[in-house]
Amino acid sequence: MAIITEEPDSPTPKKQQKPLKPTSRTPQSTTPKPTKSTKTTNTTNPFHFWFYFTISVSLITLIFMILTSLYPQDPKTWFLSLPSNLRQHYSKGRNIKVQTTPNQPQIEVFAIQEGPSKASDQVLIVHGLGCSSFAFQKVVSFLGVRGVHAVAIDLPGSGFSDKTIVVEEEHVDDGVLGRLKDMYSEIQEKGIFWGFDQLVEQGYVNYEENKIRVSKRNVVKTVDLGPEEIGKVLGQVIDTMGLSPVDLVLHDSALGLSANWISENRGLLRSVVVLDSAPSGTALPVWVLEMPLLGDVVLGLGFAFRRLLGTCCLRWVGNAEAECHRILLKGKDGRGAVVGMRRSLNSSFDLNEWVALDGVKGLPMQVIWSDALSKEWTEEGRQVADAIPQAKFVGHSGGRWPQEHNSEEIAESICQFVSSLPKSVKQTEEEPVPEHVQKMSDEAQSGDRHHHHHHGHDSHGHGHEHAHAGYMDAYGLGQGWAM
Repeated sequence: MAIITEEPDSPTPKKQQKPLKPTSRTPQSTTPKPTKSTKTTNTTNPFHFWFYFTISVSLITLIFMILTSLYPQDPKTWFLSLPSNLRQHYSKGRNIKVQTTPNQPQIEVFAIQEGPSKASDQVLIVHGLGCSSFAFQKVVSFLGVRGVHAVAIDLPGSGFSDKTIVVEEEHVDDGVLGRLKDMYSEIQEKGIFWGFDQLVEQGYVNYEENKIRVSKRNVVKTVDLGPEEIGKVLGQVIDTMGLSPVDLVLHDSALGLSANWISENRGLLRSVVVLDSAPSGTALPVWVLEMPLLGDVVLGLGFAFRRLLGTCCLRWVGNAEAECHRILLKGKDGRGAVVGMRRSLNSSFDLNEWVALDGVKGLPMQVIWSDALSKEWTEEGRQVADAIPQAKFVGHSGGRWPQEHNSEEIAESICQFVSSLPKSVKQTEEEPVPEHVQKMSDEAQSGDRHHHHHHGHDSHGHGHEHAHAGYMDAYGLGQGWAM
């Protein structure tokens, strides 16, 4: 018998891969040559660094400006942070309270003055949008030296005048939050035990659910006055300071803001001086301030605002002067007030129609215009003078806003014009005093002379307080106003 055995198959040997034959180009490929692309990646471009650096600084500055605008300074801190020349300007002025709207708080108008108050020539200077009495302080000073009683004011919303007011408004409370607020107010009024008794007895606090509940709250509003309110301000300032009949100097947009009031109040005026006041628009491009991001950058960066002034308003401007204008325009929401007043300007104002009104005909006028900016601007000034038959054209060497170097030139032109007008004599007729009233007055005066030795010092003190009554410092610094 044969035995068959199966032997395992022997593993098939793996085919060995044939080694690649080295080629003649292999040694050259192992040592790569530097290419031009490696050179470009290793070199740094300085433009990238400065580009990202500029973007980063701009973003940080913008964020800082936005954060600081959310937390405004209190008035006293803001005033103490002002430059010395602005504080000095403020210390020379006074505040005048005016009422522009019934049932609303009064507005304080800042004013500076120079010269004898009883002079025959009374000049009131009204600035344009974005400007303030700070630009006219030298003009006022030169006029005062010449014997003219000169006054320059800050329109409401500008300079040191009020830029915001607190108004009480009624608000209808509705919804869940309104009901909870009403319930809380009722518990505060009747006591917490009343609310607890209501919950124990009824399971709820009983109150009139369907009653319309009106609450009052204080709202801060920007002072953005229109031509009608500006006219009220001018009338009250003239009456308070005794300037009538007044020589009115209108700068920039002030002509359009006060044109209607002039035609309706001819009796308060003696003459009108038009100072670089074009009906076409304002010197300062207020639309720049109206744009959210661009306006923040212009008012937040000193060099940007200085560039804007140098381009549109002034022939040349220094850092200190531009910074003062920027602070006054930015502080206490002056930007919002100026933007609001621009919207209320009379865009349809026609100079030819205005001078033909009965209240304007025959009113002495003078046009003082910058003839150093451009031929186009000088030609526009001559067109304004030609539209006013009785006006005389006088040029000056400054820009559309007055500066220290040409303030005396402007003041000299104003002084020559108002001095050539017929003098107005203010006469006050004294009514006869009844005999018994005169007798009582004589007795009172004799009694005062008898007790003067004992109370002389006290009466002097009371007289000093009365002189400054009503003109205390608006920033809480306890400083009186010079009359």
